[in-house]
Amino acid sequence: MFCIYLRLLGGKLKKSIRIAALVAAATLAAGALVAPTANAATKVKAAIAYDIGGRGDKSFNDSAAAGLDRAKKALGATVKEVTVTQGTDSEREDKLRLLAKAGYNPIIAVGFLYAGPLKKVATDYPKTQFAIVDDSSVALPNVSSLVFAEEQGSYLAGVAAALASVTGEIGYIGGVRIPLLQKFEAGFVAGVKATDKNATVDVKYVTEPPDFGGFNDPAKAKVIANGMIDKGIDVIYSAAGGSGAGNFAAAVDSAKYGNKVWTIGVDSDQYLTASAAEKKNMLTSMLKRVDNAVYDVIAAASAGKKVNDSLGGGAVGRTYGLKLGGVGVSYSGGYINKYKAKIDAAAKAITAGKIKVPTTPGK
Repeated sequence: MFCIYLRLLGGKLKKSIRIAALVAAATLAAGALVAPTANAATKVKAAIAYDIGGRGDKSFNDSAAAGLDRAKKALGATVKEVTVTQGTDSEREDKLRLLAKAGYNPIIAVGFLYAGPLKKVATDYPKTQFAIVDDSSVALPNVSSLVFAEEQGSYLAGVAAALASVTGEIGYIGGVRIPLLQKFEAGFVAGVKATDKNATVDVKYVTEPPDFGGFNDPAKAKVIANGMIDKGIDVIYSAAGGSGAGNFAAAVDSAKYGNKVWTIGVDSDQYLTASAAEKKNMLTSMLKRVDNAVYDVIAAASAGKKVNDSLGGGAVGRTYGLKLGGVGVSYSGGYINKYKAKIDAAAKAITAGKIKVPTTPGK
């Protein structure tokens, strides 16, 4: 009887073991079908392609570089950086094509000038995820367009400028007169006028299309800034990439003669990279969080996903405005702390839709 019991028990144990094995196998199989999480994944090979100026411009490109650095540290991403030097479409295409051929994924192109070359390369590499900053014209499923509500952040900079100005004479220096930079202009002028209806804004651009050298010509920007200062302008906002350094230099020179001129930086918090002399005049910076956009693309790739909100016209990506913390103003230096309540009120009104910030001048 005992032997029969053992044989029955042994049979049940074997059956139990077989069932347990099947359950374990099924569990493993199911696990293989689960998409990887950001933690599990995927240490991606990410690349970034800058335009002329590259890392070290203390503005637009440096903001993008900060996002890449964060992804490298937080996500363990392998990263590659390239910069064009000649500024031709063929050079831009070559840079992107070499990165795609080398297996980098995602690849982020910094600047709207990459749009044409990117469309060609992304078409040839449909399994590679690309992103482009400041352009939404490439309507391909493997291209994420990263665009910003620059007019919103510039509106807040205009509020600060109007409150800080003593003369009521304010200046705006854009890099190149193109629709993108005119968004900065339109928002800034609107913010100034909403705060002080009697204030005036003198608008100048470093270059006109098709000359795009205005993003990296601080000497010419300094000449423009000096001309504004000579006319009594005491706050100057420069949205001109590397050319903005000329504005800062003009304000430093003016201070030597006892003439206070405030400057407003752009894209990154330029107070953090300014010289001691420049910091004394840097009222604020209009923050354009390109770093967040770059990081978002790499983080999404690490999780096996894409940044692909619908932008209309077949384009996908994301629009970074005040609601997403994509634009704003910096408080480094403490010069605009006393205006914070009014700036915050304007920001709240914009996000609530009570203030419609124009995107083109004169509207």
